[in-house]
Amino acid sequence: MKCRAQPWLGTLVDIRIADELEPRQLAAAFAAAFDRIATVHRLMSFHDADSDVSRLNRAPVGVPVAIDAHTARVIACALQLHADSDAFFNISCATQLARWAYLPSPPQPLPTYSAADCGLLLEADGCLRKTRDVLIDLGGIAKGYAVDVAIAALQQAGITSACVNAGGDVRVLGTTPFAIAIRDPISLTGSTVTIDLTEAALATSATYFSARQIGSRHVSALVDGRSGEAIDTRHSVTVQAADCLHADALTKVVMASGDVRHPSLARHDAQAFLL
Repeated sequence: MKCRAQPWLGTLVDIRIADELEPRQLAAAFAAAFDRIATVHRLMSFHDADSDVSRLNRAPVGVPVAIDAHTARVIACALQLHADSDAFFNISCATQLARWAYLPSPPQPLPTYSAADCGLLLEADGCLRKTRDVLIDLGGIAKGYAVDVAIAALQQAGITSACVNAGGDVRVLGTTPFAIAIRDPISLTGSTVTIDLTEAALATSATYFSARQIGSRHVSALVDGRSGEAIDTRHSVTVQAADCLHADALTKVVMASGDVRHPSLARHDAQAFLL
């Protein structure tokens, strides 16, 4: 088993390859996978002024913004999940995260938060337009997508057995099981459950590292898309799905709804459990 790790997407991304390969082929496979992850980071970072997300956030309402095909895929999925989840998942939650100082505030006043829609229109030519003043963040879905494109890069490099783990967003390629430990949300010092994962994705969300108090108010980096309120729970949610993009996003739906059988899970052939 060969392992490499690099810091991307606000976490440490760990890639393990089980194939027995020549060093040159192995190095090329790792490089290709990390290059895909770096691309997602560059395109979808809230903090990078040149990213697609930042350019969109600065754009006036109604003005078309040309975005990369990767960003368009993630936003299309986010808009679909907003509809599927009855607005529990909402990428315009950046307004709230900036208000609570989890994200830097823009120079202009923060938009009014609304759960009615994400305030975006994705056009047939791949351009994106704001339909109202919104501030978006793809932090609840882009990491899962980055894991998926890294797996695709490994497949294209001829790898048949591998695991990509981006801070708890995990996908396994191949039928060789990889042991994935789920952190105990109460003690935080060990794992409660270990899952042998094959040909699937797994994502876990929790508030144990981001929860804090602002005055008398408890907040976290997870937002209930319908109410705009912070999710405040000691539970963690883990979702297993065919791809990590959906697993990542659906953890937020279950966290916000408290429903491990939320209908959006079945729509995407996913399963969830709470710890």
